[in-house]
Parts: sequence; C-alpha cells; structure tokens
Amino acid sequence: MDAHFQFWPKGLPHDLSWPQTTLCHNLEVSAARFPGKTAIVYEGNEISYASLLREVETLAGYLQQRCGVARGDRVAIFSQNCPQFVIAYYAILRAGGVVVPVNVMSTTPELRYIAEHSDARLILAGSELMPVITPCLDGACLDQAIVYDYDAYRASAPEHAAPVAIGHDRAVHWRDALAAGLGPRPLEVTRDDLCLLPFTSGTTGKAKGCMHTHATVMSALYAMMQWRRIHAESVLLAVAPMFHLLGMQNGMNLPILAGATAVMMTRWDRETAAELMQRHRVTNWSAPPAMIIDFMANPKFDDYDLSSLVLLTGGGAAIPDAISAKLHERLGLICNEAYGMTETASFLHCNPLDHTKRGSLGVPTFGVSSRIIDPVTLEDLPDGEVGELITSGPQIMQGYWKNPQANAESFIERDGRRYLRTGDLAHRDADGYFFMRDRLKRMINVSGYKVWPAEVENVMYEHPAVHEACIIAVQDERRGESVKAVVVLKPDSVGRVGEQDIIDWARGRMAVYKAPRHVEFVDHIPKSGTGKLLWKVLQDRERAEATAQA
Repeated sequence: MDAHFQFWPKGLPHDLSWPQTTLCHNLEVSAARFPGKTAIVYEGNEISYASLLREVETLAGYLQQRCGVARGDRVAIFSQNCPQFVIAYYAILRAGGVVVPVNVMSTTPELRYIAEHSDARLILAGSELMPVITPCLDGACLDQAIVYDYDAYRASAPEHAAPVAIGHDRAVHWRDALAAGLGPRPLEVTRDDLCLLPFTSGTTGKAKGCMHTHATVMSALYAMMQWRRIHAESVLLAVAPMFHLLGMQNGMNLPILAGATAVMMTRWDRETAAELMQRHRVTNWSAPPAMIIDFMANPKFDDYDLSSLVLLTGGGAAIPDAISAKLHERLGLICNEAYGMTETASFLHCNPLDHTKRGSLGVPTFGVSSRIIDPVTLEDLPDGEVGELITSGPQIMQGYWKNPQANAESFIERDGRRYLRTGDLAHRDADGYFFMRDRLKRMINVSGYKVWPAEVENVMYEHPAVHEACIIAVQDERRGESVKAVVVLKPDSVGRVGEQDIIDWARGRMAVYKAPRHVEFVDHIPKSGTGKLLWKVLQDRERAEATAQA
C-alpha cells in the first residue's frame, strides 16, 4: 500500500501539520495580509480582500441580529456563481451557522426536501429563483429569504439603480441587509463545529446531507493547496458551480486560503472563459470534463493566448484520453486528474504533478489510506483486481445528517481506522495508482461478462465525430443485457455518420461484448449542475420504454 510513495511530490511529507483554525479565519488572514489585493474579478469589477471581509462581517451581523442565526443553525444558499455567493457563504460561517448549498436546477419539491431535512429556515438566493422559493415561503417551510441581483456587483451596474422587486413580505433585499450596517458578535465556533451540509446522491434515492466540519473541509483545502502549489500570486478561473464541492473548494475556498485571485463566471461560456484567461492571465482552472471537452472544441481556440495557464485540474469523472492528448498537443499541459466526493470535501486522491498517469485517480494524498475490497465479502483484494474503493482520511465527513441507516451501510473499520465505502469500483496498479472502473451499481452484464460504461465512454471520445457519449444498458433476450451508446455528434457530422458507422468503429477498438450494439443520436445529454452526465436519467428512460413495449 506504500508503493505510491516513490512518486510522492518532492519536498512534501506524507502527512501534514493540519491547521487548527476555521474557514472564516482564512478570509481574515488574507484580508490582513493583502487588504488592497483583488480577491474576486467579476464582470469587470474587482473586489479587494478588505472590501470582501467588510461585507462578510456586515452581513454576518444582520444574520445574527435580524435573522436570529445562532451557532449550528443551518442556512441555505441557492445561487449561481457571483460575489454574493462568496459573501453569503462566509457570512453564514462568521455568524456561527452551517452552509446548506442548493443546486440552482432544483425544483420547489427538491428545495422543500432539503430545507425540511436540514431544518434550514433562512435562504440567501438569486432573485431569478424566487418562483422556486416562493411556495416554500408561503408554506412555512422557510421563514425568510435574502435575495440579490447578479447585476449589483457588475462594473456596468448603475450606481443608484433600484433593486428588482422581490414581491414577498418574507423576502428582504440584499442591499437592505447590508445597509443595516450591523456587526457580528465574537466568533464562537471551533474547527470541530459543523460548517457545511451539502446534499448528494439524489440520483440513487433521497438526497443525503454530508456533515462537514471546519476541520474536514480545511483538511481537503489545505492538502489541495500544498499538492498543487497554489500561492498568493495564483489566478484561478472560478466557473464550476460553487454550490458543488468542485467549484466551492477550487474556485472560492482555495483562493481565499492562499490569498489568490478568483476570476469568476456566473455561467459557462467557452469563448468568455478563453477571453478571461487571456485578459487576466489565469494560471489555474478546475473544471468537470464536459466543460473541458467543450472548451477544446471551440473553433477559435488557437486565437487566444493561454500561455499563462500552468495547471488544469479535472474532477467528477475521468478526462477522455483523446481530449487529454489534444490538451497536451495544443497547450503543453497534462490535466492533473484527481478523485474526490462530496463526502470527502472534494480533494482525496490526486496525480503527482511530476508523475501523472493519464486516466487514473492518482494516489492517496496526505494522511489518506485507500483500499480495494470485495463489495460482498469486504475482504481486501490484490493489486489489479476490481473492487470497491474504501477510504479513510482527515477530510472524510462525520456522517450523513439524520441518517443512521446510511451511516451503518457506508462506514466500516479496518486496522483501527474508520473507512468510507465510496460505492465506486476501481483497481490499484503495482505503482499504487488507482483507476476508476465505474459506480458499484452501474455495471452492464453481457452474457456473464462485466462491462463498465466509463471504460466504453472513454473509447467513444476517440471517434472524430463524437462530441459526447453516455453508455447505458438495454435488455437483451439472448445476452441478458447489451450496450447502448447515446451520442451527440459534432455539428459537421450530423447526417453523415450513422448508427452502423459507430458500431463498426467501436467493434474495431474493443472486445465485441463491450462494443455498443445500439446507438441513439440525440441533440444533448442531460447533465447535473456540475456537468456530470446524468446516465441514470437515460437508463431509467430506457427501462421505462422497454417495459411499455413488453
């Protein structure tokens, strides 16, 4: 289990001296060190660290004195990326509360479930989401909302423009909350207090809240900063959604810890992203594979000067080999792939910067122990064999909120350590690098042969006509199940590439039982707010159609 230490980053220990402070302390330190330095660039506006801290403390005072937020109270944030998200997040922490981030694509029933399950009575949100929030305010699920406009922090916003009407007597406008000019009481929380309650695994049943303390989130964050050599002069593109741990940690918490600058985008646009990278000399970018694929497909890609970019990091899924090769050819970069979960505050495994294995999850980072076990017997498996990845480390959540059954199913003990069962199928090679095969429940059984969709998807991206691909199972009378590819073609291939073309091409590149026997062309594949392909949506639709035809 120590084989990976031969590739360990030079000059770094196998474990770290972990900070004993809270997340809100990070902002205070950076504001003290670099008060006039730009913390956030947003739509032409530059917000200094001193200004950011001032607004955080003002809002924290309002949350305590007018909204009654006390130590341990859960407070929801429902928003796209914007300066208000950052201010709201750190104000909740400064008030002693616990942040409950909500995916902006959530419907009213989904928001109601999260609010009721977390006992969040207050929500801070973008004004465009009021139609989703209003039924929760009317139904007494939420007591109050603080609402903001994204335009307010844009450089082009008129200085004395009236805020948009929010139309609810339980909703207060952001501008009015800050205008109250209140200050917070002395900080009461410690590193062991809860600070974050993100919900996850909604595609496999009711979403579960992951209980993170300042210590668990800080552990992932501090490890990430050391491993990836982030410092105060780094400039990070913050475009991955901050309601998800990938964007939250890489685009917000990481630059604040380092005293770096975040160049923020509310929504993804590949040309705007390239323009911002060029203008602000962005050095670091973390993104889900869907963004990276779209970015590399921009026909204007070569028109931009992206020479400042020194590190591109992926998350959420493996970067297809064909895209990684193109990235290296065009920019001379190797995507620093990593592995983490909401349950691990994002950062867990990572490829050493100087010893990357393309397509791998990297190696366990500081203080992390990961193993591969048989998901049935729970016995350890040797290198090379596929099994469930279990992991233990300082960034692992405390457990699932109000869900003792899920906790009992998700944690096991090995050699005196508490391990999280990730539900991910992987194998470890002789060098100690881990490779994802798929989710435990996402396996296709073709005549007794196991097919892992992620492996097939990786190959599909090598086809010159394929823009996106998602692999699902279809019922097969003879084989039990067979493989189906749901494909988005590149625009110049629509009408020129057919189902049989894809099938024949795939059979020339993988074992026949792995190759798709069915291909469906679609205009788009449904994705989560963080860019992950929602394979289960397609899988459920396929099963429903098969049942209807039976």
